[in-house]
Amino acid sequence: MAEQALARNPGEGRAYWVLGGLYEVKAASEETGGVMTVVEMTIPAGMGPPPHTHPGTETIYVLEGRVRFHVEGEKIDGGPGSFFHAPERMWENFEPLTDARLLVIYTPGGMERFFAEIGEVAPVREVPPGDHPLPGLRWVTSIGHRYGLEMRLPD
Repeated sequence: MAEQALARNPGEGRAYWVLGGLYEVKAASEETGGVMTVVEMTIPAGMGPPPHTHPGTETIYVLEGRVRFHVEGEKIDGGPGSFFHAPERMWENFEPLTDARLLVIYTPGGMERFFAEIGEVAPVREVPPGDHPLPGLRWVTSIGHRYGLEMRLPD
């Protein structure tokens, strides 16, 4: 278990530009004794991740915007207050239908290391400009393998 309590105000903690969105780490694995990673994601419409699966669970709470969850071939739309939980190794992804802000919890922790590796430190706490280059999904997939992630890429 973590040996200290954690309190974080808005704008504190690490933040990354990842796949066109802003990912703000609210609690990192090393701050929770490895129990969880908590990330606030601000993601433009249409910029969600490809279908993926990973070790551990993923829990998503929609703070703002509308999101379509894809879970094992099913689609579920949700808006503010919607809650989604995917068990370990379940194929899932989310698709922001509008600009969206999500609170995402991964258990156990460690997912922030993947985001740090595929993203870049955010110079400002806002989504990257629309013309900011995105990494190739094949490269992201190869990095993901080191963290136990599998991704289905579009043809």
